[in-house]
Amino acid sequence: MGADSGRARGTEGKISQWLRRRPKPRPAEDEASERLALLLAVAGAGMPVSPAAHPVGFRCSCERVGCPTPARHPVSFAWQTQSTTDPAQIERWAAGQPLANFITATGMVHDVLDVALTAGLQALERLTDEGVEVGPVARSGSDRMLFFTATRGTPEEEDEWWPCELDCHPETQEEHPGLRWHCRGSYVLLPPSRLPGELDVRWERGPEHPLPDPLTLLEALQDACARYAGSAEANGLDPNAVAWPLGR
Repeated sequence: MGADSGRARGTEGKISQWLRRRPKPRPAEDEASERLALLLAVAGAGMPVSPAAHPVGFRCSCERVGCPTPARHPVSFAWQTQSTTDPAQIERWAAGQPLANFITATGMVHDVLDVALTAGLQALERLTDEGVEVGPVARSGSDRMLFFTATRGTPEEEDEWWPCELDCHPETQEEHPGLRWHCRGSYVLLPPSRLPGELDVRWERGPEHPLPDPLTLLEALQDACARYAGSAEANGLDPNAVAWPLGR
């Protein structure tokens, strides 16, 4: 009986020691400081930012019934003119809206090539193996990857590239299945952003990497997107539905 009691006390002691060793949750101050540092790094790279909605459970903080892009859109209709790289303004936003996500407006300093996650990972591996300079890369939720590039600005030929909104697809989607080029009039969520369902947007390669010319990445991304859509079709799935998931 005494031996059993001793073993029980020993087990309890080990459990207590294990509980004491469990990592403590990060203080909110640390998370807020890291969030601000990441936003200021983006602004320091010349990419303008603006506050966005955030998740409230599985809903959007905008409280719009049936919001089509919960926690993925700006809070202001004037987001294009509101977007800024001013550190003081960004600090005020971050302090005053501690739960807010942030977007960056594209087409001024940078563009973003937005592809399915599987295709993006394949393209990133190919580009790295080939020694191509890849800029900042973010993982968005469970299904998309964002490649940040220098902007092409306004092309000489208006039909050369499409202006892209988040709620429409380019007319050339069959030629570039699943690839969305965020340029004039568009935006993307910035890390660190939170999405419904405990998903997030996070950096794979941070904003300290220089923005490359988008044309240096385009071939690898197009090839990876085509393979991804082709594999879906081979498995009896609609390639467009796979390449363009609902809610994007």
